Amino acid sequence: MANVLKKWVESDKRELKRLGKIADQVEAYANDMEALSDEELKAKTPEFKQRYQNGETLDDLLPEAFAVAREGAKRVLGLYPYRVQIIGGTVLHEGNIAEMRTGEGKTLTATMPVYLNALSGEGVHVVTVNEYLSSRDATEMGELYNWLGLTVGLNVADKTPEEKREAYACDITYSTNSELGFDYLRDNMVVYREDMVQRPLNFVIVDEVDSILIDEARTPLIISGQATAATQLYTRADRFAKTLKKDEDFKVDLESKTVSLTEEGIQKGEKYFGLTNLFDPDNTALNHHLDNALRANYIMLRDKDYVVQNDEVMIVDQFTGRIMDGRRYSDGLHQAIEAKEHVKIEEETKTMANITYQNFFRMYKKLSGMTGTAKTEKEEFREIYNMEVVTIPTNRPILREDRPDLLYPTLESKFKAVVEDIKERHATGQPVLVGTVAVETSELLSQMLDQAGIPHAVLNAKNHAKEAEIVVNAGQRGAVTIATNMAGRGTDIKLGPGVREIGGLAVIGTERHESRRIDNQLRGRSGRQGDPGVTQFYLSLEDDLMLRFGSERIKHFYETMNISDDTVIQSKMITRQVESAQKRVEGNNYDTRKQVLQYDDVMRSQREVIYSQRQQVIMETESLKPVIMPMIQRTVEHNVQMNTVGDKKDWNLDGIVDFAIGAMVNEDSISKDDFAGKSQEEIVSYLMQKAEENYAAKEAQLNDKAQMLEFEKVVILRVVDARWTDHIDEMDQLRQSIGLRGYGQLNPLVEYQSDGFRMFEQMVGDIEYDVTRLFLKAEIRQNISR
Repeated sequence: MANVLKKWVESDKRELKRLGKIADQVEAYANDMEALSDEELKAKTPEFKQRYQNGETLDDLLPEAFAVAREGAKRVLGLYPYRVQIIGGTVLHEGNIAEMRTGEGKTLTATMPVYLNALSGEGVHVVTVNEYLSSRDATEMGELYNWLGLTVGLNVADKTPEEKREAYACDITYSTNSELGFDYLRDNMVVYREDMVQRPLNFVIVDEVDSILIDEARTPLIISGQATAATQLYTRADRFAKTLKKDEDFKVDLESKTVSLTEEGIQKGEKYFGLTNLFDPDNTALNHHLDNALRANYIMLRDKDYVVQNDEVMIVDQFTGRIMDGRRYSDGLHQAIEAKEHVKIEEETKTMANITYQNFFRMYKKLSGMTGTAKTEKEEFREIYNMEVVTIPTNRPILREDRPDLLYPTLESKFKAVVEDIKERHATGQPVLVGTVAVETSELLSQMLDQAGIPHAVLNAKNHAKEAEIVVNAGQRGAVTIATNMAGRGTDIKLGPGVREIGGLAVIGTERHESRRIDNQLRGRSGRQGDPGVTQFYLSLEDDLMLRFGSERIKHFYETMNISDDTVIQSKMITRQVESAQKRVEGNNYDTRKQVLQYDDVMRSQREVIYSQRQQVIMETESLKPVIMPMIQRTVEHNVQMNTVGDKKDWNLDGIVDFAIGAMVNEDSISKDDFAGKSQEEIVSYLMQKAEENYAAKEAQLNDKAQMLEFEKVVILRVVDARWTDHIDEMDQLRQSIGLRGYGQLNPLVEYQSDGFRMFEQMVGDIEYDVTRLFLKAEIRQNISR
């Protein structure tokens, strides 16, 4: 163990030595930059941009560009980055994590790599944990960037798409993590290129990187919509389906469990719904409902596939014959059966797009971050994000005293001791910051302080702007502030006059958090920039963490010593015991996050395929024929192969005719005789010739390249989006049910990967069939208008 620690410390030393040499190069430019006039210093930005265009790399420009940003900060902000901040800035530029203690000026540190990377013109994103911090930093640091000739944008939730596009087009964009992720998902749902707001993801600096990339990693970003608010449409589609006659209006293929309308059926549908063309792209949703209504009425059998109990449709497991309680058919089929059986139609929300923070941030060309606490998770950062954590030395030595934990037998005795401690410190005028794990605890403590007559402020991360104001006052003489542990992240507590002399800020922790990082974050509120300070954690045997882990030995120790309720133990052994419990919890949490990522990686590869192909369609400016014709070809080949199995005499030529009429041509333009005596290849080429003729007719009818392209785009994107959201939904259901396969000695993750791949292949086939049907069967009666 000692050797591992020695290697770790030495590797950090080596890294700091290398970074120190770069800092020397930056500092060597200091006098030259100081000698420049304001105009000459500002002129450096276009000069750097030109040099970058001429082939110099950002690494080449680093020493000089950092020196310019440093000098600019001195003139505009009145702040001059220290040597340790230059080192921190270099770590960020290299795509790693700078671990810097609270009060060491992370915001100023980021200005140097932000300025350098903005010179490429590809955009830099600075991410903060809330909108208040985004707008504060964009305003304060924006002064420096604007002075140096760069543009700064702020992206917050209530901005219009136009305002967001403007913010993203800037050299530097400030935003929260959730807003960036949602904008990315929304961009991949638009139909028109000009509706997109983001540029390609280039370089990002994540402030409080551990909070965003680790604590929030398990929470996926989800855009969901009402699957179908149109309960009416289910009922109307069902009524229509019940009027149809089998073989005359529709044909059923029980083997593939599909139903398709005949030409008569299509005409009846157009008449029933008052449409001129059932297969117009605008009627995609109606088509979907009709398909489901036909399947519900003519394929799904009551008391075989499902039962109706207590006015509810319940699925029957095909393998066991048992009712699958709580499960529903996806994709609107369940609602269609509910309409068929005249029971209440349940509304369903559907996930339209989703992504985890882990996968979103890994899409950036370069990802970096800063925080006061990352070393405890360095393995996770390296393994999942390929980022190294570098601990930056403090500018001045740390004078804070971190005292060993105090342990009490009960919660009551612990809180009494906390109030007593606050009372004594408050009497001397020393400011106190009390950290709690939960909001309830902060409210309980607040009541106890009220009873003791101690004035105090309570901060529980509900109002970020108010939070900053409270935190600013938390270092004043006599101030008592109660805060949940996460509150106050990103805002520094500066000491008021005379506070240094009475010991600086006292931080009292009322409980250990399950993550050591959060405790360290709380400790780090005290002792900034060489200030004095003291930290003390109070624990009890009834704390959550102690109940879950490691309190047995301590409890036994208490009992054998026959210690009374208000006795306290202060011991390094207790602190060590608690930290080992925290390590176990951290390990469990890491495993959970890793598992979430492994499952999401299956979706990630599928998402990348769909989104990149979507982009190609949106960006196309000529024609999408090279995309649509291969789709039609594959659909034709698949259907011909399905119907031409075995000897020629057994071929199902009627099936090919049904497919052609349902998806490609008018009923009177094709018959079984057209295929007589033909080989598989000849049937395919005959149908493809029909498709080509159909395509040419549409081009001639529109007689406008731009309108034809618009029509092609709308058809493809509507189909892709409808099928993709259904697929996400099905993958979600698979993910929820896959764990049960572990009982059958199968690996759930492997099962999820193979089933997910099969479902994706199926979805691609469905997309190609729908595009073929919608495109070739659509009748163009008017100009396509947006």
